[in-house]
Amino acid sequence: MPTMVDVARSAGVSVATVSHVLNDTRPVLPGTRQAVLDAVEELGYTPNTLARSLVTSRTRSIGLAVSAISNPYFTEILQGVEASALEHGYGLLIADPHDDPEHERKVVQLLHERRVDGMIVAPSAEPGDLVAYLGRHRVPAVFLDRVVEVPEGDGAPRFDQVCAEGAEPTALLVGHLAGLGHRRIGLVAGRPGLSTTRERITGYRHGLAAAGLPFDDRLLVHGDSEADGGERATAALLSRAVPPTALVTANNAMTIGALRALRDRGLSVPGDLALCCFDDFAWADLFTPRLTAVAQPSRELGARAVRLLLERLTAPDRPARTVRLPCALVHRTSCGCPEQTGQAHVTAPERTLP
Repeated sequence: MPTMVDVARSAGVSVATVSHVLNDTRPVLPGTRQAVLDAVEELGYTPNTLARSLVTSRTRSIGLAVSAISNPYFTEILQGVEASALEHGYGLLIADPHDDPEHERKVVQLLHERRVDGMIVAPSAEPGDLVAYLGRHRVPAVFLDRVVEVPEGDGAPRFDQVCAEGAEPTALLVGHLAGLGHRRIGLVAGRPGLSTTRERITGYRHGLAAAGLPFDDRLLVHGDSEADGGERATAALLSRAVPPTALVTANNAMTIGALRALRDRGLSVPGDLALCCFDDFAWADLFTPRLTAVAQPSRELGARAVRLLLERLTAPDRPARTVRLPCALVHRTSCGCPEQTGQAHVTAPERTLP
């Protein structure tokens, strides 16, 4: 097996220069750098990651703790994280916290014990123990998709965060349905306590108010961000004495559940109930009718989380920031409109908040 000494000899440079090229620890002239890379390729040299980590105190690995990895939305986020990490020379260790606060803290501790350089976490609805652990051990971390609100001035640690806009796109869906003449618009909201759930409920209420419609708490039900929960929640709405004529579902899994509930009752979309959903997914345009949906920039969310984490590793003391990315409306036919093509951005441009 070739060694770093063999690479140095083949490239005509010192072992130290080879180390600087492979570890990015010091600038190297472009010609010299290319000679080292050519020698690495020709000899088939593989760096000893374990030995390098003992010298640099870095493992060049990132821990990713995300629940519901089987969900297409989080799968695309994972693809964005993986591609960006690989581009920057980092590997991934992945764990599923199952949206359970106690399990969340355990898997984060396990990732930390494996000496990852930093973590990307989609926090649960009760992230207190998670925040305390990361802060106590000074673990560089980025919160993904769901934001954690920490009161100002309490001394608690703050972390970089990246998420999509939630309130404004939901308000747009409600406003669109109201513009089609609907006056009883239901919402199947996600798991209570999650920031995404709070924001989409806020958008729902804002959309009703902007359309001059009253808020009726009987038209807001929680589907717990899962298909089965979405099915139960939709069934509850349909059992109301005066059911809604239109429905907004707050994530893709609950959309599937809502469609099951409608099918079981022999109801059609949009004939009996107009439907708009938060989260676009690959087969949304294969349904009949095709689903009108808000598309989140899932891969970009994952890639941006990696870049924020690497910036934190480079500058540990810089102020924390929250990055919000815009969504897009994918206008199809489940809302009751004729077929349309193209996407329209529905939120303000990307925002970075202190």
